[in-house]
Amino acid sequence: MTEHFRPPLRFATVGSVDDGKSTLIGRLLHDSKSIFEDQLEHIEAVSKRRGNDYVDLALLTDGLRAEREQGITIDVAYRYFSTPARTFIIADCPGHIQYTRNAITGASTADLAIVLVDARHGVVEQTRRHSLLVSLLGVPHLVICINKMDLVGHDPGRFDEIRDEFTDFASRLELHDVTFIPISALEGDNVVDRSTNMAWYEGPTLLHHLETVYTASDDNLIDVRFPVQYVVRPQRSGHHDYRGYAGTVAAGAMRAGDDVLVLPSGLTSRIARIDTADGSVDEARPPMAVTVVLEDNIDISRGDMICRPHNHPEPSQDLDAMIAWMDSTAPLQMRRIYTLKHTTRNVRAMVTDLRYRLDVSTLHRDADATELVLNEIGRVTLRATAPLFADDYRRNRVTGSFVLIDESTNLTVAGGMLRTSGG
Repeated sequence: MTEHFRPPLRFATVGSVDDGKSTLIGRLLHDSKSIFEDQLEHIEAVSKRRGNDYVDLALLTDGLRAEREQGITIDVAYRYFSTPARTFIIADCPGHIQYTRNAITGASTADLAIVLVDARHGVVEQTRRHSLLVSLLGVPHLVICINKMDLVGHDPGRFDEIRDEFTDFASRLELHDVTFIPISALEGDNVVDRSTNMAWYEGPTLLHHLETVYTASDDNLIDVRFPVQYVVRPQRSGHHDYRGYAGTVAAGAMRAGDDVLVLPSGLTSRIARIDTADGSVDEARPPMAVTVVLEDNIDISRGDMICRPHNHPEPSQDLDAMIAWMDSTAPLQMRRIYTLKHTTRNVRAMVTDLRYRLDVSTLHRDADATELVLNEIGRVTLRATAPLFADDYRRNRVTGSFVLIDESTNLTVAGGMLRTSGG
């Protein structure tokens, strides 16, 4: 059963305002035949009313634009489509600097990020800001779509110039797989169909790259990490002896017969079987939601973690992390108590030291900073009231991340990425 489990490719689109994200998404949906005929007829009619001599595919995402015009809080818009080769989830992230926190939300779970660059303007501040966020968030694959190539005469020299400029900036970031594609979202060049206007480009179209990008090696299948979300104890007749531990596999491959260790108790057991909604499976991998049944009846509760006896995180109350501040009403306050949510575990914590604030445009580290305000990023030290079972974010994006919650408003005020070594 697990052999056929292939999660959809989640990708985020980011870029500066008016770089063409809406048009690109509309083009992807249209040219991959992923929109209904009545939708197409509607945007054709609206395009005509507006006096356009072309079908404005950006209208497919006009719901989000209408929200902006009405002054409603902007959030990430998710869209779904599929081709015979793959299923996709698009996180359409707002481009304006004031919505950086929303871009963080959209990219935090992405397998791939598309950064749009206007061929006329090249690498701008928002390009650098979003690329830094992609790097900090550990997104495994990055595509730089150099858009509006039709407005620079499909010039290969301009493409090379922007590619070299971005490569120079990216050399200071942790980006491991970067692909550059020259496109025109408006005309459809190199989005789904290969461009006849840019015969000099020999790489893949955007859709072909999305369909074929290799993501199987992105998941950490070495370090078994299973945060327990819920203890399953059915009360139905004949099931009184059943005791399972439900959750989502954060890392590693779990199999029946494997020896396991439970944190924080340190008790050990062996996996008796792994259940899903469709029956038992031989193996569970990220991000499968399963129920693990152990051979021994030991005390396990929500927030505990099942891992391997000789491969487990070292519980710690002192944490080193990069955080992105998301609260528009108040800055980060030193030594104030926040709720820290890490996997399925909640503890109370406070920031004891702001080591530096990071300038997202220049990558300068301001060690004299005393606070973080909305959309700012910094390196901090935290002290938690109870130990966390955490990994370095660069090794595991699930067990290496957390959020801080204001206890008085219950609002998420920061997202964090743990560092257990250097960097």
